[in-house]
Amino acid sequence: MSTDTIQDLFEHGLEDIYHAEHELLDALETLEEHTEREEIAQAFADHREETQGHIDRLEEVFDLFGEPPEKEECEGIKGLIEEYEGFLDSDPDQDVLDYHNMAAAEKTEHYEIAAYGNLIPLADQLGLDEAADLLEENLREEQDALDELKERTEAFDIESIPTA
Repeated sequence: MSTDTIQDLFEHGLEDIYHAEHELLDALETLEEHTEREEIAQAFADHREETQGHIDRLEEVFDLFGEPPEKEECEGIKGLIEEYEGFLDSDPDQDVLDYHNMAAAEKTEHYEIAAYGNLIPLADQLGLDEAADLLEENLREEQDALDELKERTEAFDIESIPTA
């Protein structure tokens, strides 16, 4: 696909985040399954439901843009997931894993926030006001999720994790 116009760039970004959100549905389930602390596991389950809402909104944006929903492999999320799987393969201590799960989720939130933050002005430029509003809603939810993760990470009792 040639990316010579704002419209091309918007479509590319939309397909990228659409793919990322689908990948994150599975990743959040993995995080939930590998987290022992119930309140953290539940936060991943809740965010998984929210992620499905993001996908639904993205499909609305595709419709407003006049294109069918399509995915373009998101190399950024692919790399974050591969990094997580490599860590999981190292068979870490459960407290270390619980903490790492929150840190890994924070990384993905930052990626999603950047993606939505870049798409919104493009939608505005293209006169897709309703699409920009939908993307803004996803952005706000991602920012809220990041804030919640940061609070949980800060409250995590790292004293329980061995230092050496």
